[in-house]
Amino acid sequence: MAPRTGRSRNPLHTATPSAPRLLRALGPALRPPAFTGRLHDPRTATVLGRWLGAAFAVCFLTGLISHYLQHPPGWLADDLPARPAWGYRLTQGLHVGVGLAAIVLLPAKLWAVYPRLFTWPPVRSLTHGLERLSVAVLVAAGLFEVLTGLLNVAEWYPWPFSFVPVHYAVGWIAAGSVLLHVAVKAPGIRAHWTRRSAVRVLPDEERDGPDRRALLLGVGAAVGAVTVTTVGQSFTPLAPLDLLAPRHPGHGPQGLPVNRTAAAAGVSAAAVRDWVLDVRGPRPYRLSLAELGALPQTRARLPIACVEGWSVAADWSGVPIRDLMERAGARPGAGLRVVSLEARGAYRVMEMGRAYAADPQTLLALRLNGEVLAPDHGYPARIIAPNRPGVLQTKWVTRLEVL
Repeated sequence: MAPRTGRSRNPLHTATPSAPRLLRALGPALRPPAFTGRLHDPRTATVLGRWLGAAFAVCFLTGLISHYLQHPPGWLADDLPARPAWGYRLTQGLHVGVGLAAIVLLPAKLWAVYPRLFTWPPVRSLTHGLERLSVAVLVAAGLFEVLTGLLNVAEWYPWPFSFVPVHYAVGWIAAGSVLLHVAVKAPGIRAHWTRRSAVRVLPDEERDGPDRRALLLGVGAAVGAVTVTTVGQSFTPLAPLDLLAPRHPGHGPQGLPVNRTAAAAGVSAAAVRDWVLDVRGPRPYRLSLAELGALPQTRARLPIACVEGWSVAADWSGVPIRDLMERAGARPGAGLRVVSLEARGAYRVMEMGRAYAADPQTLLALRLNGEVLAPDHGYPARIIAPNRPGVLQTKWVTRLEVL
């Protein structure tokens, strides 16, 4: 019997399909992405990048101000300005407000450029590889800063590291990545900076003009909506529209928000029952609450401004810190260390430089809006100073040490 011709039916002898045939058989899931959407063009990317770059610049500069006010190096501590009194309220309000706006701008910018993130081959030369690496660092740092900043505003920390130093360090990485990216892309940015571009306008780009304007108008409207519904936590005229921010400037004991309560700090009623103020210096002394209240009092209208972005002005009254330091024999230009009754906390001990200690509006406050301090606002005594982060307005003060 003649042997049977043709392909064997034995599965072990089945020919291996070619790669293109295998891709077609597996379907579109494994195919490289194809981008057919419009407006992924240099002009759109340049306009959105301009807005996002301005937002990053504001956040970086105001973030530096916040960091150095909270953690001043030794050479700067005595020269930090105590005025204007509303300075930190303005800069931190801008930092958080513009950072929230960047939550809209960053995805819009990434949408405009994402087809270029999938170009093939991914690296064509050493120069191209370095450019791609800089873009990867920029995207990663930008997303990290925006997302961790948002979670910090909500006071949710689902990570094992300390937020402040890591956010600060990555901020420098993001700033450097932006500068490098602008330097590499400078010719293209210059060419598409305005509608009167140095590059010849192609018919498709001319046709897409109305759609581009609609897209940019939509992004601008979204930024405006986020800003209007959150900025009221620091810009009190817009407080009635404060719908999305985690804090409202009028909600809290005695009309002020509170981040850290007495219970959270471990300060009980028993801990303040026999409270006395211990002032240490060349001429140390101690004062009871009644004796402190009998001293000449000063009133000042100052804002509490928190790193999470909320702030509100209030009327405070108490004894000027410089009077207490002078009574303890402090030399001119001395600084001050303040110790709280808190059982735990990163800011249980706080130091202030000479500019703050000598300012007449820096008070050991005993009353808020005409009332004795509530426990959550630092009863029996707390620090209130102009142009100072809220975390350094130490509550439940028990000891002052002249430096």
